[in-house]
Order: sequence, then C-alpha cells, then structure tokens
Amino acid sequence: MKIKIIALGKLKETYIKEGTIEFLKRIQAYCPLDVVEIKPEQFFDENLLEKSLDIEGDKILANIKKDSYVITLEISGKQLSSEEFASKINSIICSGISELVFVIGSSHGLSVKVSQRADFKLSLSKMTFLHEFARLILTEQIYRAFKIIKKETYHK
Repeated sequence: MKIKIIALGKLKETYIKEGTIEFLKRIQAYCPLDVVEIKPEQFFDENLLEKSLDIEGDKILANIKKDSYVITLEISGKQLSSEEFASKINSIICSGISELVFVIGSSHGLSVKVSQRADFKLSLSKMTFLHEFARLILTEQIYRAFKIIKKETYHK
C-alpha cells in the first residue's frame, strides 16, 4: 500500500519541517509515502470563501484516484486512540486498497466536495492546531500506527 498526504500550504517553521521529515523517513521503512502540497487560494472578501474552498477542492480531488481510500482531517471527524488508528490503517491494508490518502485542508477548512469524497473523517483532537502541527502530528501517528501493527517497540 502507498500513502499520500495532500496538504494545503507548505511547512514554514524549521522545527516542524525537521520533525515531519524525520517521521516521513521512518515511515518509508513500512510503505512509500508522498506529500502533495497545494497552494491555498487567497481571497480578501469573506463572500468568496466558498468559491476559494471549491477551487482548492478541485485541486485536491485532482490528486486522488477513484479507488483510493480517503481520510480527511476535519473538526467534526471521529477521534481515535493511537491503537484504534493503527487498527483502521491495518484494516485498510488488509482490504487490498492500493492507496490511502490523508487530506489536510487550509485554515478555512475543506470544500464540501472533498468532505463528501472522504471514506472516513478523522479529528486529531477537540483542540485546534496550526495546520503545520496537524501535519507533524499526523506523520507521527502514521509512524506509531505501523509500529503498533508490527508489534515493535515505540508505542507505550
């Protein structure tokens, strides 16, 4: 199985970028993982928010294959423990799906089109995180999930 993370925006903070790169390297031992960064739409009028989200949504959907399993990160998504997250990933692996896609929207959220395309909606926490933190947390949790699945030390 291959994993893809589609994220709006680039990582700017050096410490977040370095942490994310480290977990991406570690994940490569278990499966290939690609990151697709999409430039967020700029808008200066709140009335154009939906249009901007739709444009971003089209860019996101253009990077998703029809047979990919899609997990969106959303405030209203389901919260999982690390063990439950590992179990979710393991069930996707065992189902024969060839690509798992995680989508991290912009600070304004995701378009309705992308949310509707999701096979599963995940919330990292009831707390609000910077999108850069969300990417770091997600990559760490993917790595942790593989360690749990393989019954290797790391997770306590």
